Amino acid sequence: MFGGLSGANLSGANLSNANLFGVLLNGADLSNANLTGANLSESTLTDAKLPGANVTGANLSDGVNLTNADLTGANL
Repeated sequence: MFGGLSGANLSGANLSNANLFGVLLNGADLSNANLTGANLSESTLTDAKLPGANVTGANLSDGVNLTNADLTGANL
């Protein structure tokens, strides 16, 4: 893993097309965030909060960990 944003409050953040490859986002609040086209490959989002997040076109391949993540109302 390459960076740590665990527990960060990124609610409503514009992270479209961001390179978040291998980033630790455990427990991060990404509710209503714009993650369209973001690279989340090999990232860990255990217990992350993503309600209302827009994840359209994001790269969720190569072992993304979404264990217990809240995806309520997320646009996938």
